[in-house]
Amino acid sequence: MAHYLSIRDLDWPLTVTALAISGIGVVQIYSAAHGTIWEDAWWKQIVFIILGLVMMWVVAAIDYHSLLGQVFPMYGASVVTLAVVLVAGTRVFGGRRWIPLPGGFRFQVSEFVKLVIILLVARFLTDLRSDRVEARDLLKLGGLVGLPMLLVMKQPDLGTALTYLPILGVGVFLAGLRWKYLIAIGLVLVVLLPVGWHLLKDYQKARLVSFLDPDRDPRGSGYQMIQSKIAVGAGGIWGKGVTRGSQTQLRFLPVPHTDFIFSAFAEEHGFVGVVVALSLYFILLMQIIQNAQTAPDRAGMYICMGICALLLFHLLVNVGMVVGRMPVTGIPLPLMSSGGSSILATYMMLGLVNNVRLRRFVN
Repeated sequence: MAHYLSIRDLDWPLTVTALAISGIGVVQIYSAAHGTIWEDAWWKQIVFIILGLVMMWVVAAIDYHSLLGQVFPMYGASVVTLAVVLVAGTRVFGGRRWIPLPGGFRFQVSEFVKLVIILLVARFLTDLRSDRVEARDLLKLGGLVGLPMLLVMKQPDLGTALTYLPILGVGVFLAGLRWKYLIAIGLVLVVLLPVGWHLLKDYQKARLVSFLDPDRDPRGSGYQMIQSKIAVGAGGIWGKGVTRGSQTQLRFLPVPHTDFIFSAFAEEHGFVGVVVALSLYFILLMQIIQNAQTAPDRAGMYICMGICALLLFHLLVNVGMVVGRMPVTGIPLPLMSSGGSSILATYMMLGLVNNVRLRRFVN
């Protein structure tokens, strides 16, 4: 059910903070892609930010209870669409992850499935009407989340598949996961590690090995991490300035406008710029948590905390990656990395947060 939404109803601290991060991203995309075949990426990013604001408004206006009521049809459509991507999707850099759109744009289905997973977990845990998650409930919900995860891993896109886990993890933790189940899950994961290693693609194994010892293959699998760390260190306190980063502008740093945008940002804006950017992310996450605390029901709380967990996971993995504390993955930096699907999906998530906030006084 739609609700008349006044502009003053929006969570303005949340929205302004998101726009500030997006603005930093546009400037960095312009700088990082300057003089390359992607030099038009910055204005495309602006278009997607505007579209994202529109979608945020639309999502905020539709009562999230109505969305929760339709989550299982949405889940079914998501699974079918992910299967279609495996068969008919566009292959780029060895992965089949996108559906082509007119105008040279591509639609990454797995980004929008995150929204469905958030709503699915919230609906499932709310329907339990219990303060404990039993083993059968955990298995059911794990299976529901695991199916789209497996389809995304098949693309192959391990990074995006892993982003579904924090939504599930935070949800069941808040719903009352028993410690014995948590220990059992840990033991199962330890046992399955060797199996998981054999299921990885060769390039994924190389990334893990290079994470532990990047100097082992400095011109191959360790190249990205080495160049990223050099770029971050070269920024110093104040940075080298926009379009003046040597690692970025001389193309030593790979894909500096997407996965490694934070490396390019650190080189050109230094320690001070990094502190400012991370502070903005901290404000964004705290504002989402505040909306979770004032949510009118458990479903709204699960939605907000699922979004917070997802964005925090993105932030920790991407920033950890650029400083050599996490393996190299294709996980973008929310609101900063170039990419239409990621921007649209993130603003739609913020629309869900605004949605919950809008109904905090509804009985």
